[in-house]
Amino acid sequence: MEKVIITGSDLTLEKLVKVCREYAIVELADSAKENVIKSRRIVDDFVENEKVIYGITTGFGKFSDVSISKEESKLLQKNLIVTHAVGAGNPFATEIVRGIMLLRINNLAKGYSGARLETIQTFIDMLNKKVHPIVPEKGSLGSSGDLAPLSHVVLPMIGLGQAEFNGEVLDGAEAMKRAAIPTIELTSKEGLALINGTQVMTSVGAIALYDALNLVKTADIAAALSFEAHNGVLNALDHKVHDVRPHKGQQDSAKILLQLLQDSKMTTQQGDIRVQDAYSLRCTPQVHGASKDAINYVKERVEIEMNSVTDNPIIFPETLEGISGGNFHGQPMALSFDFLGIALSELANISERRLERLVNPALSGLPAFLVEKGGLNSGFMIVQYSAASLVSENKILAHPASVDSIPSSANQEDHVSMGTIAARKAREIMQNVRRVLAMEIMCACQAIDLRGNKGLGKGTEVAYNLVRNSVPTLVEDRPLYEDINMCENIIINEELIKKVEASAGEICF
Repeated sequence: MEKVIITGSDLTLEKLVKVCREYAIVELADSAKENVIKSRRIVDDFVENEKVIYGITTGFGKFSDVSISKEESKLLQKNLIVTHAVGAGNPFATEIVRGIMLLRINNLAKGYSGARLETIQTFIDMLNKKVHPIVPEKGSLGSSGDLAPLSHVVLPMIGLGQAEFNGEVLDGAEAMKRAAIPTIELTSKEGLALINGTQVMTSVGAIALYDALNLVKTADIAAALSFEAHNGVLNALDHKVHDVRPHKGQQDSAKILLQLLQDSKMTTQQGDIRVQDAYSLRCTPQVHGASKDAINYVKERVEIEMNSVTDNPIIFPETLEGISGGNFHGQPMALSFDFLGIALSELANISERRLERLVNPALSGLPAFLVEKGGLNSGFMIVQYSAASLVSENKILAHPASVDSIPSSANQEDHVSMGTIAARKAREIMQNVRRVLAMEIMCACQAIDLRGNKGLGKGTEVAYNLVRNSVPTLVEDRPLYEDINMCENIIINEELIKKVEASAGEICF
């Protein structure tokens, strides 16, 4: 099994997905162990000398002015966890919980948090042995870290809460016992070190981002199939058009569409049938490209955050300091995930418009709703309804969470990010977009059949054949949700992208 070595500095989106979805084994680098030990010594010294450091020898939030003795420091950390575990809603998916755990391990491994090595190793053992805490998805303000959900992550470590092990939800202590992982007693600074950070929003958003990076490729494939279904005009994809407006995403999308459509007998030139196409075809590079650029920007921000210290206070072994700051504030991720949701929404918006043109006989020149014997058969009529519903829902979900704030902790924490809400919304938008693209692909393949397949492009032929291996041409009405599920599954398992890339040679997304 593949192994991911944690240094605190070089975690990537791809490595995160390997741990979250492929259950790669996690191991702490020797350099990280040394850094952890150094920072822990500083914390022990602060406690021994009763130096006033937030969260170590004081209370939390509004109670930051309350001194805590070294005899009470362990109870302080336990109380922190049990009182902050107040999440709401459905539990996060296992892959997200694994992401949270991995990101927290990576954060602690940098050696600026003061957690003990054995505490971090307990986290690693839980991840490797698949002890997954049950973590409610709601309840974080996205500042002072993801306090509530991260507290639920910690509960099983101290023998409380609930965790899933071998497919069964158990009391935390029982899950740890069955996995042969000893529970621990938190000591000074550790409770705070485990819950003060942005790892929940980053895990949710990072996994949505990974899927989004695949969806922008899928969107190009869907659009290329629609180009053929509409006998689209290729001139709009000419590199000269895009070179005079050199946004990278736009240039890349135009190039990819031409590669997918290479050798197609279904496309046209300017003036053959029409002078120009509607915006949903002609402006595909501009719209898809803008979303690509936005999503790539988010990827840069997320990978910075994944390898950052988001704790408070931060322990600096070099200067023997514990400095209270605001790195737990989720604003960089809140804005990024709002941007991600907006960028994804636009992929579905333009996809639904291409789909509507396919099913509308006044615009397509094809049988109404892409079926013979219309009236007796409804064909793909309600597919467009469903797509329209999803894109409309996305318009509501895309309202930015980051513009909201509400004071907490008696106004000590008077500006918060709502970054975890932004990440959850982006993930939901991504799922809606994926469904709409599956619908467009299915309808485009049907339209190609009705138009008369005269020969598809180098990439679109691969995509068309993959769909037709599972979804036959619609001759008379049948349950279409099963066909949509089939098309969506080839997106989810990345089969569509991989086969197009492998078979079409020159195509490089």
